[in-house]
Amino acid sequence: MEKILIVEDDKALSNGIALALKAEGYIFLQTQDLAGARETLEHHEITLVILDLNLPDGNGLELLQEIKEKQEIPVVILTANDLETEIVTGLELGADDYITKPFSLMVLRARINTQMRKRRRGGIQVYQAGKFYFSFSSMEFIRGNQRIELSKTEQKLLRLLIENRGLTLSRAELVDRIWTDGAQYVDENALSVTIKRLRDKLEDNPSTPRYIKTVYGIGYTWSDERTGALRSGTHG
Repeated sequence: MEKILIVEDDKALSNGIALALKAEGYIFLQTQDLAGARETLEHHEITLVILDLNLPDGNGLELLQEIKEKQEIPVVILTANDLETEIVTGLELGADDYITKPFSLMVLRARINTQMRKRRRGGIQVYQAGKFYFSFSSMEFIRGNQRIELSKTEQKLLRLLIENRGLTLSRAELVDRIWTDGAQYVDENALSVTIKRLRDKLEDNPSTPRYIKTVYGIGYTWSDERTGALRSGTHG
């Protein structure tokens, strides 16, 4: 489920934004300051941030910089600061959109949905949770403090599992989506071998995997402490 973090010290406005976007099916986490935002980002997998700039414990641009240095999360600035210099600064620091108050909730909803569609089309680029840091754009994969070398096939498999974390992907679907050239028939044993190699590189105990789990008779799923209960279904 896609989670939106609203960082806004005006509680009434924050609640109004959440209410206006509720019908879109998002989950909302709300905080009124930078400290709460940092804690939320540390413990939750956030899909998009709506960020005010004038906060009780600092300027929201500080948080914007921190987010963009570590993760590829869309950030929409929502602020009363309508000076051209402020807008340019926000965009140059990586803001994906800049909306000034007062604003239309209908326009805000449309612009948030646009950012969400862009993110879905682009797929996940960076995954960071617990001891793992995976950057699929730079092909950098880290477990703890150790860099891991993954083959192209292992990267494809890992990305599919993480993009659909919490869902079960069938063996047939994984084979179809990993070996997409269609040049020859690929035996499902190739998937089993790739799963084993990936587990050997990522799991503490590959024989009892914690992250790449087998759903017997169906396929595989990626699970971590933020995924919650596993559920079967098709990829989204």
